[in-house]
Amino acid sequence: MRSATYDLTISTARADALFASTVQRSDEPTAAQVQGAIAAALAAFGIRGCAGRVAQAYGEHPETAVQRMRWARALVARTSGGVSGGSARIPGTRQAHLSRAA
Repeated sequence: MRSATYDLTISTARADALFASTVQRSDEPTAAQVQGAIAAALAAFGIRGCAGRVAQAYGEHPETAVQRMRWARALVARTSGGVSGGSARIPGTRQAHLSRAA
């Protein structure tokens, strides 16, 4: 059995929220619209709810989910001063160890 660690960073949570939002790539959103969409999704679903919507999309439509997440991550990086990935964790979250059979 091997173990994987998932560390929820601020950038990850923001990308999940943008992914879960109603904003579409074709909307060509401004930085203010991206911030608003992230805030609205977090208010509506919470951090875990946004992550759940991402997981659901990957399960139901993996071919389009990958493209949407790439777009969301790139847009979050551009609109948050180039910060992407990073090691900063969201206060109140903890590392979860996910195990699965090898």
